[in-house]
Amino acid sequence: MSTCQICGIPQDAGFFDESSIHDAPAFGEEVILASYQLHRNYCGLLMYFAQFTDAYAANPVAVQTPGYQWQIRCDGQPRDPYLTFSHIINPWGLSGFPLSLRLEEGCLLEFAIRNVNDQQQALKKVGGRLLGRTWYNTAYGG
Repeated sequence: MSTCQICGIPQDAGFFDESSIHDAPAFGEEVILASYQLHRNYCGLLMYFAQFTDAYAANPVAVQTPGYQWQIRCDGQPRDPYLTFSHIINPWGLSGFPLSLRLEEGCLLEFAIRNVNDQQQALKKVGGRLLGRTWYNTAYGG
């Protein structure tokens, strides 16, 4: 199988782009904003993620999301360096910063937000987007 001479990713790699907008979770609840299940025997790369809140959409300085925890997980485990964060890192609608976060074979990739503070009622709507590539892992044959 031929690969790109620059990045080493196989030429037959496919893309995924998953997103949604939901009501903000109630205290103690979590909402999965975007998810993608890699096919069995396929590896991948998370290339971009984006966050949305109605507060940030109304006021671009509202980057803090106190009482809410954001996570990017693979098979239920938070991915370093995005273990847990409480602010807007990559706002929805802006190009943001590209990344290269390796995804293991067949993993379930999730972008979630959890409400951990019952005193915070600031957010009404939240959203998330995951964009990446997948390719067949030749370690499984042909």
